[in-house]
Amino acid sequence: MNTTPAIDLMGTLRSGNSTAPRLTWYGPDSERVELSGRVLDNWVAKTSNLLQDELDAEPGMRLRLALPAHWKAMVWALAGWQLGLETVFDGSPADFLATDDPTAATGQHDAVIAVALPALAMRWAGGLPAGWIDYAAEVRSHGDVFMPHTDPDPADCALRTADGNAIPHRDLLTGFALQHEEGARVHIPADRGLESALSSALGAWLRDGSVVLTHPEVALTDKLRADERIHGS
Repeated sequence: MNTTPAIDLMGTLRSGNSTAPRLTWYGPDSERVELSGRVLDNWVAKTSNLLQDELDAEPGMRLRLALPAHWKAMVWALAGWQLGLETVFDGSPADFLATDDPTAATGQHDAVIAVALPALAMRWAGGLPAGWIDYAAEVRSHGDVFMPHTDPDPADCALRTADGNAIPHRDLLTGFALQHEEGARVHIPADRGLESALSSALGAWLRDGSVVLTHPEVALTDKLRADERIHGS
């Protein structure tokens, strides 16, 4: 079986100290979401299953994430990489589009998925264009364990960066992930964008660490730093 670093990483988060916090989000209006390794893997598995079983996604297909740096956006990126998709940030054509802004959908896609960002959202607030998928309404019905129908090829492209660089799956954790100290609890400001946030988060998880992702409206105070035991950057 050909495995990719993303598949191996999800296996580690699922089984190694799986109840420890891995991704903590601070959003507007005092929103705080904390995902352990097991819970993060659960969300990623459900999202991968939605892509594979409902949208017929296969390794090598392309996913565009028109999303801000947010915990759900990180779930989407991990789900795509686990499935063997290529995530594009350079605006090039893609088979699937995941977005929190229906007005931003341009070009042709096999499927467009509306991602409601509030943590407690059970469905998209308001109407959606015909044929769009409501992520919040659909994802919870999918399985908690992901079994790929087709093994991804580690040599295939995993990421097309905003400046057009192509990074294969096999190099995702060595050529894209930002390196951190072992076990670091890393703060990631969301205003740096999703691509930067993913690079930092992958590097932290690779070294058995965790991340605290903060919305641009949330200040990194001394109290927050102490409460979350942030000791890496």
